[in-house]
Amino acid sequence: MTDVSDDARTDAPETTLRIGPPRTSAAGVPGVVHGLAHVLDEAGVARGLRTLPVLNQHGGFDCPGCAWPEPGKPHLAEFCENGAKAIAEEATRKRADAAFFAEHPISELATWTDHRLGKAGRLTEPMLRDEGSDHYRPVSWDEALDLVAGELRGLGSPDQAAFYTSGRTSNEAAFLYQLLARKIGTNNLPDCSNMCHESSGTALTETLGIGKGSVSLEDITDHADLVVVVGQNPGTNHPRMLTALEHAKERGARIVAINPLPEAGLQTFKNPQRVKGVVGAGTKLADRFLQVRLAGDLALFQAVNRLLLEADDDARTAGHPGVLDRAFIAEHTSGFERAAAAWRALDWADVDAATGLDRSEIEGFVEDVLAAKNVVVCWAMGLTQHKQSVATIREVVSFLLLRGNVGRPGAGACPVRGHSNVQGDRTMGIWERPTPAFLDALAAEFGFEPPREPGYDVVETVRALRDGHLRVFMAVGGNFAAATPDSAVTEAALREVPLTVHVSTKLNRSHVLPGRRSLVLPCLGRTERDLTGGREQVVTVEDSMSVVHTSRGRLAPASASLRSETAILCDLARRTLGPEDPTPWEEFATDYARVRDAISRVVPGFEDFERRVAEPGGFVLPHPPRDARVFPTTTGKANFTVNELEVVRVPEGRLLLQTVRSHDQFNTTVYGLDDRYRGVRNGRRVVFVHPDDLTERGFADGDTVHLVSEWPDADGAITERRAEGFRAVSFPTARGCAAAYFPETNVLVPLDHTADQSNTPASKSVVIRLEAAR
Repeated sequence: MTDVSDDARTDAPETTLRIGPPRTSAAGVPGVVHGLAHVLDEAGVARGLRTLPVLNQHGGFDCPGCAWPEPGKPHLAEFCENGAKAIAEEATRKRADAAFFAEHPISELATWTDHRLGKAGRLTEPMLRDEGSDHYRPVSWDEALDLVAGELRGLGSPDQAAFYTSGRTSNEAAFLYQLLARKIGTNNLPDCSNMCHESSGTALTETLGIGKGSVSLEDITDHADLVVVVGQNPGTNHPRMLTALEHAKERGARIVAINPLPEAGLQTFKNPQRVKGVVGAGTKLADRFLQVRLAGDLALFQAVNRLLLEADDDARTAGHPGVLDRAFIAEHTSGFERAAAAWRALDWADVDAATGLDRSEIEGFVEDVLAAKNVVVCWAMGLTQHKQSVATIREVVSFLLLRGNVGRPGAGACPVRGHSNVQGDRTMGIWERPTPAFLDALAAEFGFEPPREPGYDVVETVRALRDGHLRVFMAVGGNFAAATPDSAVTEAALREVPLTVHVSTKLNRSHVLPGRRSLVLPCLGRTERDLTGGREQVVTVEDSMSVVHTSRGRLAPASASLRSETAILCDLARRTLGPEDPTPWEEFATDYARVRDAISRVVPGFEDFERRVAEPGGFVLPHPPRDARVFPTTTGKANFTVNELEVVRVPEGRLLLQTVRSHDQFNTTVYGLDDRYRGVRNGRRVVFVHPDDLTERGFADGDTVHLVSEWPDADGAITERRAEGFRAVSFPTARGCAAAYFPETNVLVPLDHTADQSNTPASKSVVIRLEAAR
């Protein structure tokens, strides 16, 4: 048996941790107070007042947090509590400058928590860790970029480099980043999509022909009769979505929440911008809550689809119109008969075991579906991070197709993306498996032959780092070490790579796990004015619903040494590729409109980019299934699928763990140590377990436990991974399930435990046992 343990920085229980009852409502006045408190504490009154009024406004800047779209006429305060916290983090007056790094050796910083690292402040100048040194030291931009360029030119193969990015990168920077990587000769472009919605893109491309959602914001607010929110916590992760759900509810729509955890935002929303949200009871959102077990969503939707099929049989037998949209199925879909046969053969015992739901609960949900003409299904990582995630999302699409809920107002698929421009990054070509059409267009525009072989995704990148196949790892944004699974493996692998390069705004975990040599290059944040080339530059982003719009920072940069991501990448490309490369890197760096001009000829839907994006609110990218019921799949139609159900069998005495965010967190950025909605104060090392599950395992609420995941290797041997010193919290989660925060529990997620087809880490279904702390 092999043992992999968490590192020593977080072994001890948090002595100041306090636990209270979970909330049953979200937002309200406390949300406003907490958000503003963060801004005023970090940024101060003057900087705070210069940012919040233009956040998510036409002509202002896009929130660096989530990718939820803005309405056509944004509210005067078009931001949420976590958006305000994101601004506070970026606009902070604290600085992690040369003096900071001289005072704090890397070995010390590596013992800090993620929260403490983030609170060190903004990075101010390029910093280099020399091989063998325990400190970063300041270097000039010339020295830093020449070092990277030299390493890239000296590679034995282009595939010895990997280029990671997160979703905060602008369209312009993302396009140039992938161009640089492909000019070098590799498709090693892992990104945060690999860890969140890769399963969505894989399933949607196969079934509908395009890997994006098929709805607009107005479909939810103005037209949907039923909104199904599954595997998602909008109250914490996408708070502005609650306003859209409130509009839908007041118009008469029903809302069904499907989740192993009761989430405050889906129970009651106290809109702080309305009187009843401040002094009243707020708006009850979810009409029905299905507390499905982890990994049980596939079985649930298979059961629903079977019941819809049987309802159609009954109606037609009785001489009534059927409940399925037979005309839509005949004209626009393929594979219905095979799928129907599979649903009729579904074993209800498997449904019971997988979902933990009574059949009456599922039948009640079906009644909601039959009463609704237009249905939208929204989901997030609660669906995408399981072994059968792709199959589950394919099943959700089949559910929509049965009643024609694609390609008409108020109906469709809505994968709710996390980071601000994660969808735009993929549109711009940040993908390890680019389509031939994209590469052909890139070749025609820039006069070179791009590499055609697939590159590394995130999991494959960690394996390549571990196995010594990479000599350069570069990241633009993000926190690779804290975002990836199997923390001990990832951290050890990063420390062995010859050169790591991080383009960042703030200190994070990845910087204190340096390669043998490591560079930290500070860049402008979304909130800051970009005067590159002596002119005010504007960048663009794409939201979760395919709307492309501008973002223009307003604050003075945190340091005169900061450069924009676009400028950094262009300078690096020029130094790496040399004067013989014909790409106009210097012009791209000084005029981002030139980049957009190139994008307009490479990426479909961006024609006349500069003029269209200048319009208030920007423009919507084409989506054939949504716009015209045209499905660019292999069959030319929307595809029903047959998905074999694999019921997750958890050994006796074990639990199925999901990693989750706290309310004081966005992705790997930890704003604070409270999770108000779940009753947690001043700590993060907690594990939420149903009270009966605690009792059955001999534990009580408040006990300190170690979390131990158990993973069978290829040869059948069990590898144990440990995260120690967690407080057991009695919580109304689904039986047999548990939840704990990431990145603290990423160490428990095996690198090889991934979703079929998408290779996304299956962080929402990890078998663990609780072990008493001695």
